[in-house]
Amino acid sequence: MTVVHTKAARHSRIVGLLAQTRVRSQGELVGLLAADGFGVTQATLSRDLDELGAVKVRDARGALCYAVPGEGGDSTPRPVPDEPGAVDALRRRCEDLLVSVDSSANIVILRTPPGGAQYLASTIDHTVLPDVIGTVAGDDTILLVTRDPAGGADVAAALLALADGPDSSAARTSPDHQPDQKREAP
Repeated sequence: MTVVHTKAARHSRIVGLLAQTRVRSQGELVGLLAADGFGVTQATLSRDLDELGAVKVRDARGALCYAVPGEGGDSTPRPVPDEPGAVDALRRRCEDLLVSVDSSANIVILRTPPGGAQYLASTIDHTVLPDVIGTVAGDDTILLVTRDPAGGADVAAALLALADGPDSSAARTSPDHQPDQKREAP
C-alpha cells in the first residue's frame, strides 16, 4: 500500500486506527502511526486528536481508550466494538440487505435493495475483515476488493453464510456461472 503523508491522510489513519484498535495512550498511537509510515510528534498528535474530537471513553471492559465521534450525525464517541458485536452487526446487515453475491478473482459484487448498498458497505468497512481492502457503494451495488488475487470467492461465501445463517438452503448456484451465489430478497 502506498502511504500519502498529508494531514488529511494522517487524520484518516488515526480515525481508522481508533475504530479498529483499543488505543489507551498517545504514545501507543504514535507507535501505531509510525508502523504505518507516519512520523508524528506527540504535540502534533495531540492537536490532531483535538481536531478530530477524540476523547477517552470507557470500553466494555471498563478501560479508558481513545474514540472519535461516529458517522451520520452521531456525535457520541464510542470505543472499539468487541469483535463478536461487530460480526453480529455485519450478520444483521447481511440478513436484511444482501440480495445476491457474485465474485471473480479478487472482486466481489454485492447487490442490495435500492438504497441499501451504502449501509452494508459501511458496515463491511467498519468490521475488521483482514481479506478486504475496501468497498465502493452505489445505490444498490457494492464493489468489494480483496487482498488475495483469488480471494473473492472466499469473501463472497463468508458474506453469503452470514446472510443465510448456518442452516439455510437459500443459496443457489447459477447454472452458467459457477461462482455466482444468490439469495432471494427477504
